[in-house]
Amino acid sequence: MINTKEIGSYGENIALEYLLNRGYKLISKNFKSHFGEIDIIVKDKDLICFVEVKTRYNNNFGLPSQSIDKNKQKRIKKASLLFVNKEKLFNFNLRYDVVEIFLNYKDDSYTINHLENAF
Repeated sequence: MINTKEIGSYGENIALEYLLNRGYKLISKNFKSHFGEIDIIVKDKDLICFVEVKTRYNNNFGLPSQSIDKNKQKRIKKASLLFVNKEKLFNFNLRYDVVEIFLNYKDDSYTINHLENAF
């Protein structure tokens, strides 16, 4: 049986491929700080996008993006500012996106929902 960490990692790889295919440039993946982890950090023109990836097989507990509560948003924002300072990325605007990955039980297919400027 696949555990939630493996499902999350699989979803992050799908999301990264999706973003790269749309012209985003990878800056970092799985950036860890004492505030928490940022799944994917990409550049899109003059934007640095901090992307939270949520992968699910179903909506039994609501949409994946709904699991990112205000507390989680605050931690992501604090971690992102730490990253910006560490990497000296002061000349960029920041955006916070969510990529929802919906996996199919029956086969390897999936659906992606990219929520730009999600919070």
